[in-house]
Amino acid sequence: MNWIGFGTLIKREVGRFFSVYRQTVLPGLITSALYIAIFGFTLEQRISEIQGIPYTLFILPGLIMMNTLTNATANTSSSMLQMKLLQQLPDLLTAPLSGLEISLAYIIGGTVRGMVNGILVMVLGILLIGMPVHDLFGTIVFIFLVSWAFSSMGLLLGQLSDSWDQLSMMQNFFLTPLSFLGGIFYSITMLPDWAQTLSYINPIYYMINGIRFTILGVSDSSVFISYAMAITLTIGFTASSVLLMRSGKKIKQ
Repeated sequence: MNWIGFGTLIKREVGRFFSVYRQTVLPGLITSALYIAIFGFTLEQRISEIQGIPYTLFILPGLIMMNTLTNATANTSSSMLQMKLLQQLPDLLTAPLSGLEISLAYIIGGTVRGMVNGILVMVLGILLIGMPVHDLFGTIVFIFLVSWAFSSMGLLLGQLSDSWDQLSMMQNFFLTPLSFLGGIFYSITMLPDWAQTLSYINPIYYMINGIRFTILGVSDSSVFISYAMAITLTIGFTASSVLLMRSGKKIKQ
């Protein structure tokens, strides 16, 4: 293990998004505050409670999860694609770093960004509306698992994409719809039976319900299924991104 090179690449990936925090951290906080103001405070006059939880509190765990997974995915996918388009990957690939070390460094960078954004939105909810946290340790663990899983997925998307259009298409037609259909603003028990059945095959639904349980203590499905899904996605996407990096396909042009 080349610890010096590995650590240097991690510092570069983490420093890259911290240096432009106005683009990588602040937008998520501002968007979440707007969601709370528009969807929470406004719709709460029509939908007072869901499962005994005030509506504004009910949507906050979903907002935390949405910010976590979108930022984790964006960090690794944009970094990898940018290096491909700028022809900087050959320099990285000739460094004394294995495919595993390169992949893990990128994934850790994306995981840090996902966790930072998720935790900041959680703090925002606590400060704005006094959101209680049922299980703080469980919440942090779940945010970490989801950040790692979607950071790995972002690395995979960045490796497979050949242009910004391709990357945007994958995110806009896959990640965003699944996020909004995962139960951020509603409980799936409010849906007809056919829509509930479709929700059960949406992996992001389990991510949202898992963190909703750790924060509020309520969920539409078992928290153990949510943890199992998060661990499965983490292992699957990590293995896929590492194997693709080692193979050199879509990387060594």
